[in-house]
Amino acid sequence: MKNINRWIIVGGTLMSMFALVTSCNDDFMDRYPTTSVTEEVFFNNITDLKTYTNSFYNTLSSPIADIGTDNLAHHNSGSAIDEMMRGGITPQNASVWSWSTLRGINFFLENYGRVKNASAEEVNHYVGIAKFFRARFYIEKVNMYNDVPWYGHTLNTADIEPLHKKQDSRALVVDSIMADLEFAAAHIKPDGHKSTVTKWAALAQLAQFALQEGTYRKYHTYLGLAASSKTFLERAVSASEKIINEGGFQISKAGGVDRAYRDLFISQNLQANPETIMFIDYDKDLNMRRNTHTVLDYEWALSQTLMESYLMKDGTRFTNQPNYKTKNVNEVFANRDPRFEQTFMKPGFQSIDATTPHRLKPTLGGYNQIKFYPEVTEMISWEASYTDAFVFRYAEVLLIYAEAKAELGTLNSQADLDKSINQLRARVAMPPMILSEAMGAVDPILQQYYPNVKGNVGLILEVRRERRVELACEGQRYRDIFRWEVGERLADQQQGMYVKALGAMDVTGDGNPDIAILESAKDTGPIAGFTPEQLKNITLYYLKDANGNNNSIYLENGSNGHIMFTVARDNKKNFIKNKHYYYPIANSQMVLSGSNLVQTLGWEQ
Repeated sequence: MKNINRWIIVGGTLMSMFALVTSCNDDFMDRYPTTSVTEEVFFNNITDLKTYTNSFYNTLSSPIADIGTDNLAHHNSGSAIDEMMRGGITPQNASVWSWSTLRGINFFLENYGRVKNASAEEVNHYVGIAKFFRARFYIEKVNMYNDVPWYGHTLNTADIEPLHKKQDSRALVVDSIMADLEFAAAHIKPDGHKSTVTKWAALAQLAQFALQEGTYRKYHTYLGLAASSKTFLERAVSASEKIINEGGFQISKAGGVDRAYRDLFISQNLQANPETIMFIDYDKDLNMRRNTHTVLDYEWALSQTLMESYLMKDGTRFTNQPNYKTKNVNEVFANRDPRFEQTFMKPGFQSIDATTPHRLKPTLGGYNQIKFYPEVTEMISWEASYTDAFVFRYAEVLLIYAEAKAELGTLNSQADLDKSINQLRARVAMPPMILSEAMGAVDPILQQYYPNVKGNVGLILEVRRERRVELACEGQRYRDIFRWEVGERLADQQQGMYVKALGAMDVTGDGNPDIAILESAKDTGPIAGFTPEQLKNITLYYLKDANGNNNSIYLENGSNGHIMFTVARDNKKNFIKNKHYYYPIANSQMVLSGSNLVQTLGWEQ
């Protein structure tokens, strides 16, 4: 963020703020309000408010995959939810929750009133930014623990009683989050660099959270909050509609049908993009970079179920084809939604700075991800990309609008689809979604995948399909699965590409074999016809090692079928409702609270 001042000068000292490519340093915020920055010497003018709130931007992150979800096929995602489903996270070893970031925000909110010679409008702009970030902090806490204590003021180490107070109800905390977001949307200025919080970013956050909470309450009926779900869904509609009608944003079509979608995620200038509501500005000159090049083949690939979600180019379902389950990686790309080829690596894909086409890795599942993969990579370190990252983009707002109305039962006109989902389809020249068709024949595969849909099943399922496709790998899938109350999907054994037979195969689309999957090193039959010179160009992968032990992958039917993962078969995940929708509070934290805290829902025993 070039325009974000990342230094604070107070009392002759220079304090370096957080590097924007790293996560928030809680220790710093513990020290920050009580050392160099104090209310007596710092909160004097509007510049001080700007300088202080600049530090909050360091809590923003830029996901490039849907780790731990059904969008990825992986042998071991290393995600916390995977560990939890396999019994690896318990109250005995759970991480201790931290509130230090909140302390820095509350310190600001207690002291901004000391500023003199500034208008209420100027001051409230920065108050709104602080409340925006406090809302985001608490959204994460509610997502993790359900009921949490709401702290509206700074706590010091002497404040033992409030520091260890009992949790407040989800309803109270969510109402407080919404109040912060409403203030932010009402008082933050609409103009400004898109790497900073504007009115439109605040409204996008408000719409996103209102949709999340509305659907969460609708489907998680055990919370006893279903009656209030309508209020949140209606606010999601009104907030998103305000952005649509007044924000001036547009779906970016630069580059055409075959480029526009992918170009969104490899851009080094999202400020200029009409779809950008808010973004993180990575910059080579400031040495601010990230590791987007690792998506191609570092430790994951995309899943069979995600692949199946993309429609055919004519708008019909891929899964309507009688042989859809047995199409190999060279066949699944034919006549598909153009977003498919701009998310999944098509055989023959070659980076601009590469001399040969990229070969997929069957040990990761085979469906390589190219969304976020830069065309030219620096490859000088782990963090080797300077592409910008969306925080909010207009496409998500359109999806929020459509889904909230579908869940409310008020998405009842073709005009609603034309102003939302069909804007996304038009970018890639896909046929528009027709309301009568979506409300008609229900996709039986999607209905089995999401068995608890309430309302117009066909329409809601098709809206969910569109969301999964458009937002694939953008870090949204985990929360979507949770708010729809289908956490069991995270325990499914994900599949990779289909392999028709053991032996050599072409995975670059040039007709020549590139890789071979064999039972073991002793199994030379399937490649016996190749010369030593030909074998030099074929990468060999074995299902068993030299000692006959299973390697990381196996084939669904033994000698053919989808790639499966040995660890998923031998160490199965078990999603327990309603327990695994939340994280446990560490026993050590429970002891410190003096029995005030109550263990998270589902983890009581």
